[in-house]
Amino acid sequence: MNVPAPPWWLLAVIGMVFACGTYLTIQFAAFLCKDIVPFEDGPRAGKPPVLALVAGSFAVGMLLGMRTSNIPLLAIELVLVVSLAAAWYSDVRCGIVPDYFTLIPLGIVLGVAVLTHQYGPLVSAAVVFLPFGAAAFLSKGRGMGWGDVKLAMLGAAVLPLEAAILAFAAACFVAVVVAVVRNRRSEPIAFAPYLACAIALGMAVPVFT
Repeated sequence: MNVPAPPWWLLAVIGMVFACGTYLTIQFAAFLCKDIVPFEDGPRAGKPPVLALVAGSFAVGMLLGMRTSNIPLLAIELVLVVSLAAAWYSDVRCGIVPDYFTLIPLGIVLGVAVLTHQYGPLVSAAVVFLPFGAAAFLSKGRGMGWGDVKLAMLGAAVLPLEAAILAFAAACFVAVVVAVVRNRRSEPIAFAPYLACAIALGMAVPVFT
């Protein structure tokens, strides 16, 4: 049975809610980052693409609205999307991903999973923690930051494990290509933007359903 698509104006409203939420969360991220001095051996500070993040959140919100009209689910997805955008912003701005944008949404997702007796997200998060955590431990948090580890765990909890692995592989590939094009192969890079983009795309355009 085909479910009728929501009217365009409702999708536009959902998109605007996601866009406004992203803008406000980015302002909070800017407040957190203003007094943080990037590590000397960390990625160089850059200028986050705020307008692109807001526009991207609008598009993702509309795509998610096309898939469900469940308000509680959309609310959780809103928290996830704005957190991903703020993680992107923070990593580019100061080279750090605050726990507000990883542990809080991860706790929400895992809490809902436990309450609904769906333990797949817990298993997926634990599986992904092993390689990412090992990379962060061996590099002492420089080659792979612990914020990236938490962000990857969030992606694994949100997406099916197969989709998460595909998303992370794509993020790594694109990060390497960008580093080569920019001639920064020997420099650390802000990896959160690549992870955040891959996770958001995985949410909006599911490959494994």
